[in-house]
Amino acid sequence: MSDIRWGIVGPGRIAEKLVEDFVHVDGARPVAVASRSLDRARSFAERHGLERAHGSYADILADPEVDVLYVATPHPQHHAIALGALRAGKALLVEKAFTATTAGAAEVVELARETGVFVMEAMWTRFQPAVVALRELIAEGAIGEVRSVQADLGVAREYDPVDRLFALELGGGALLDVGVYVVSFAQMLMGAPDRVMATGSMFPSGADAEAALLLGWDDGRSAALTTSLRYALPGQARVVGTEGWIDVVPRFHHPDTIVLHRAGAEAETIVRRPVGGGYSHELVEVTECLRAGRTESAVMPLADTLSVQAVLGEAADRLGIRHAEDPTPV
Repeated sequence: MSDIRWGIVGPGRIAEKLVEDFVHVDGARPVAVASRSLDRARSFAERHGLERAHGSYADILADPEVDVLYVATPHPQHHAIALGALRAGKALLVEKAFTATTAGAAEVVELARETGVFVMEAMWTRFQPAVVALRELIAEGAIGEVRSVQADLGVAREYDPVDRLFALELGGGALLDVGVYVVSFAQMLMGAPDRVMATGSMFPSGADAEAALLLGWDDGRSAALTTSLRYALPGQARVVGTEGWIDVVPRFHHPDTIVLHRAGAEAETIVRRPVGGGYSHELVEVTECLRAGRTESAVMPLADTLSVQAVLGEAADRLGIRHAEDPTPV
């Protein structure tokens, strides 16, 4: 069977790291890259041995030698690129946050289901071997019923209004950049909350600088989540159940160690290291799904992506943040 051929859309920092992990993925190879700057695309292609460089997103959508696109542009551009790719029949791995808005995510998911084309959010955390082990322990009842999740993730960044991280029109702010991890982690374990409470602060650009989220469920379960671009956070997570808890040793969004605390037992340290840079696992998932003819991943289904976007959107509303999709057509 021939290889699944990948195209890279947006040759930025994450794409530089992810493309190196293709050496660990059987039956898949990157063949093309697209940027709004042809020079940037050519430079990326040369560095990574790709066959073709495109100077526009439309060109890679029209490339007949590409089966699936990895989209790593700023968040507000995901929406238009994804819609164009789906209309072109290209499968998608879309970096998180999936889109800038809840409505934008719903539109992409609706078209994906209409067209039957595979789409997955690139939430690499769910595919890390240590997180897979955590989910298996919880499914086995190792800590009883999960009642509470705590997670934090933040970095200290010097404010620069033109930097992507701080520019609202580029999807800047803590929620979409690092907050998506804590929200997705809680959603993975507890599903969609019934209530979202949020407090935080903004940068002068209107992007959120920090946020604390309290998610509540009608049955009394809760998640306490903290995210920031103003100050560093440990990047730890704890999953608490009725019969114990599991600590995810920092940084929880790509960990290699978890510690199981069963009631009345000694703590048990479990180490599961990722392959390569940790991106290989989501690449394997997409490649295997495409080979099997699936339209969604069972590990990162579209319903979960929509649930996470809804929480991020509600938190943004409560903080007074106004995200928008980039209206520029592809």
